[in-house]
Amino acid sequence: MQVSGWRDAGGNLTAQRITNARSGEVLVDQPPQPGTLPLPRRLRGGALSQLRAQGQVTHVTTAPRGEPDGVILADGTVIKLTPPVAQQFPNLVRTGAQVSAQGYGTRNQYGTAMRARSFGVPGNLTRLYDRAPPNP
Repeated sequence: MQVSGWRDAGGNLTAQRITNARSGEVLVDQPPQPGTLPLPRRLRGGALSQLRAQGQVTHVTTAPRGEPDGVILADGTVIKLTPPVAQQFPNLVRTGAQVSAQGYGTRNQYGTAMRARSFGVPGNLTRLYDRAPPNP
């Protein structure tokens, strides 16, 4: 795999292009064009599905300042948390931990990615947010 992009002041890599060396497939991050209006609030998340994931942590993801903000499981599933939530689970947000999550995200030919609404060990999830999101 070949990754190109740039590093920020904290040393974190922002990938712009990922190339699979075996297949030659290329994934390119295309940010919105300047002047493009964001989606209306009522349409954001419209394509997301309710998902569940469980497995062993192989990598901890980090936010721009280096604080943990999620995990990648052995099967490639990405589970995102906010940095304050990730800091509440120091024994789980580490390589080798067995975790489980429920939330909303996408599953397609590139893999599975979700924003957790519940997180914990298999069979014992902690609800992360006390209230439902506001209506648009």
